[in-house]
Amino acid sequence: MNIELSKVPSRTGIPHHHHDQLPPLGGDDGASLKRGDADIETVARDDSRSVDTAPPTAASASTAAFRRLARFQFATLCWTLFLAGWNDGTTGPLLPRMQSVYHVGFTLVSLIFVFNCLGFVVGAAANVWLMDRFGFGKVMIIGAVAQIIGYALEAPAPPFPVFVVGYFVNGFGIALQDAGANGYVASMKENTSTKMGILHAVYGVGAFAAPLVSTQFSQFHYWSFHFLISLGIALSNAILLIAVFRFKDQDTCLAEIGQAPVHNDSEETGGSKYKQIFRLRALHLLAFFILIYVGVEVTLGGWIVTYVKDLRGGGAKSGYIASGFFGGLTVGRVGLLWVNKKVGERRAVFLYAVLAVGLELVVWLVPSLIGGGIAVSFVGVLLGPIYPIVINHAARVLPPWLLTGCIGWIAGFGQAGSAFLPFVTGAVSGKVGIKGLQPLLVSMMGLMIGLWALVPGTPRRAD
Repeated sequence: MNIELSKVPSRTGIPHHHHDQLPPLGGDDGASLKRGDADIETVARDDSRSVDTAPPTAASASTAAFRRLARFQFATLCWTLFLAGWNDGTTGPLLPRMQSVYHVGFTLVSLIFVFNCLGFVVGAAANVWLMDRFGFGKVMIIGAVAQIIGYALEAPAPPFPVFVVGYFVNGFGIALQDAGANGYVASMKENTSTKMGILHAVYGVGAFAAPLVSTQFSQFHYWSFHFLISLGIALSNAILLIAVFRFKDQDTCLAEIGQAPVHNDSEETGGSKYKQIFRLRALHLLAFFILIYVGVEVTLGGWIVTYVKDLRGGGAKSGYIASGFFGGLTVGRVGLLWVNKKVGERRAVFLYAVLAVGLELVVWLVPSLIGGGIAVSFVGVLLGPIYPIVINHAARVLPPWLLTGCIGWIAGFGQAGSAFLPFVTGAVSGKVGIKGLQPLLVSMMGLMIGLWALVPGTPRRAD
């Protein structure tokens, strides 16, 4: 039996002409028709695949290029954090020398921390506006240049007021770079927690290395030449930032590693970015937590040298205890990643903070130079993971489209703690002596635990 083609539905929806007829459905002709249809469908599928996907070799090459550039970007930001750690680890061993050279007591020498704090706060407050106005790449260079200027002012050991101004400029530069680096890494989609841990472990490496060098310079006549080494690192940091990010904004840099930017669909109804950011209750709790945390970290790493010399009979090599603390910080940020995953990051912060308080009580109450030095190193191990955990938590509970600005404020404002609490320590020590260091640290660690209990564990809407 013959079938007219006009009665067969067309796949294309175009009617067939009446004079075209199909061969009879039977025997070889029927089989040929079926094979022909199968061939057409196969060709159609092959065509669709060729349109929808690129050749595997091109796709893999593109992915490899993305990953290679992402590694370069991450390594550059790690070097920026190395310099921040180097800066924070430098001051402790040099404090006694500064006091003797400038003939100032605990309170006056602590002005370097006050102006450093002012620089951090100004940088943190300006960061959101600068990022919107100039973009990530340019703001990072502004911060790098500010650090270069700061170290150039400090290196020749100028009159004390000028030396203090150098700390202000330096603080401003570090705040911008710290905010940018943390915000950028938090915006990366792959292995964010691990990268954040490594980023801040490299900060710890810088803070570990600096006291080893500054302890030596503290015994030299030209003690301030230590800042020439800092200046060299700052110059290399600026060169790397220019070469890798090339003054581009964050969305462009992320696109270059194959990551689409996050856009805010409710931008028109949310008001200005500043208003959206500062309406977030979680933001303020996290910022104050980091303020106290960084303050404890830098106060312990900075003033412990003076504490050991005055109360534990430590000698000229006491600066190495600060290196032990920051070395522990580095080890903790990488070595305890598995504990963070096993216990859960939120519970891990409580665990680490409570254990750190216990060890700090040992440093305070047990009059042993060696025992105190070992305990300080283990306090560093326990405090180490807390900062990257908090930044990771911020990425979970804060709106994605505000994440960079929020983390910029948390990191920049929190960095002010590295100047504020050391100043408070200096002021207290001016009244009661350096023995006031340990009660202050223990109370601040207790405050950290209380603040962390108030931080929400799940995302919340802006108030």
